[in-house]
Amino acid sequence: MSLTMVLLPVFVEVGLTFALLFWTRGRARPADAGDEFGLPTLFYALIALALPLRHADLVIVLLSWVFVVTRFAHAGLVSGTKDGGRERSLAWVASALVLLAMWLYFALKILLLI
Repeated sequence: MSLTMVLLPVFVEVGLTFALLFWTRGRARPADAGDEFGLPTLFYALIALALPLRHADLVIVLLSWVFVVTRFAHAGLVSGTKDGGRERSLAWVASALVLLAMWLYFALKILLLI
C-alpha cells in the first residue's frame, strides 16, 4: 500500500476533528461531541503502528475509510440534531466495531506473522 492511500483517511479524520473543535467552540457542546477525541486516538495509534511495521494493507485502508465514514455520520448527528440519541448511539457503536475489527485484524497479522 502506498503511504498516501494509508494516510488519506487519517488526514480526513484529523480534518473532521478540527472542524468539530471549531464548530463547537464558544457554545455549550453536547456531551457526545467530546467523544470525537476518544475513538480517533485509537485509530491514530493503529495507523502509527501499522505504517512502520509494514502492516498497512488494503484491508486496513478499506476499514479506515469505513471508520471515517461512520465518524462523519456520528459527527453529523451530534452537531446537526437536538434529538436523535438512538441514531448517535448506533453511529458510535458502528465506528467502535469497525475500529475493533481493525485492531483485531492488525493484532492477528502481527501475532500469526501473516
